[in-house]
Amino acid sequence: MAEIILKNISKKFKEEEVVKNLNVTIRDGSFTVLVGPSGCGKSTTLRMIAGLEQQSSGDIWIGDECVNDLPPGKRNIAMVFQNYALYPTMTVKGNIEFGLKNKKVPKKEREKLIREISEIVGLTDYLDKKPNKLSGGQRQRVALARAMVKKPKVFILDEPLSNLDAKLRSQMRSELIQLHKKLGTTFVYVTHDQVEAMSMGDEIAILNKGTIQQMGSPMNVYHEPNNIFTAEFIGTPAMNIFEYNKVKDHLSNLSRKVKFVGFRPEHALLALTEKEKDAGYLKLASEIITMETLGAETIYTVKNEAGVMHIKSFIPPFENAKELLVSIPYEKLYFFDQEGKRYRSVSTRQMDTALAGGA
Repeated sequence: MAEIILKNISKKFKEEEVVKNLNVTIRDGSFTVLVGPSGCGKSTTLRMIAGLEQQSSGDIWIGDECVNDLPPGKRNIAMVFQNYALYPTMTVKGNIEFGLKNKKVPKKEREKLIREISEIVGLTDYLDKKPNKLSGGQRQRVALARAMVKKPKVFILDEPLSNLDAKLRSQMRSELIQLHKKLGTTFVYVTHDQVEAMSMGDEIAILNKGTIQQMGSPMNVYHEPNNIFTAEFIGTPAMNIFEYNKVKDHLSNLSRKVKFVGFRPEHALLALTEKEKDAGYLKLASEIITMETLGAETIYTVKNEAGVMHIKSFIPPFENAKELLVSIPYEKLYFFDQEGKRYRSVSTRQMDTALAGGA
């Protein structure tokens, strides 16, 4: 196992800087996910850790060693890619064993390692089969086993589930979480899928345009976003963001710094009419544009004075309604400045005071 530290890491391709002065610590034994849209620099960061790309500036530490000048094979890292990269003419056993043979590991030890790893990933019954006889999930397990058998300090996984269908992807997510718990090794995982990031990582780093927007536990990032990018990137549907000026008559004059207001779709309450005079809510009369019933939940797209927004409701759907009253508790509102940074000084007490006319 090993801690990974990136100090002032930048990467340029010709004149384009795709990674900008990253300072990140990946804890020893953690399952850390780098997540962000295409082109944000996450795969490039992963490849620099592995030694497949040379950083333009900065230092990379794995454990207590600076690995700037170490080739990939000397960094004690195992990589798993989305395309599996299996040898088609070799059996499952041959694929797993290939790296061990190159390292001149004795046959008896090879057999022991293959047996142990195959049992962990559920490949014992498939050792004599070739990759073309396996399902996508089984081939991914072979790629994992081939990485695991090296007993590396760090596992690096670059979108390993993206070629699988939705059901198998969900199954493999669960298996990777269990595998990490068994091994206790540092996992660094790259994905553009926020569901994978939220469900698998004990820590996630959200990247955009080569910079870290926020890093923390999934629940911390979800409930305490630092900025509008994070707020909108994490969560399905995304956080509703609208201009403060459009609802300032409902919220009074909170602060000149507040330019945007947001709330999570599941935090809104829905009703056909206003039933009580409760001052603790932002209330918006809304027109229903679409309604998606998904069994346990219903997703509404509504339009009101603040704009178009999405609401996630867990009560029976309003089948024939054309209009709804959307009510958001003040304590569930988020506030952002002109640059999109979270403005944290607006507390529930300040809200109550402001709405009572005292601020």
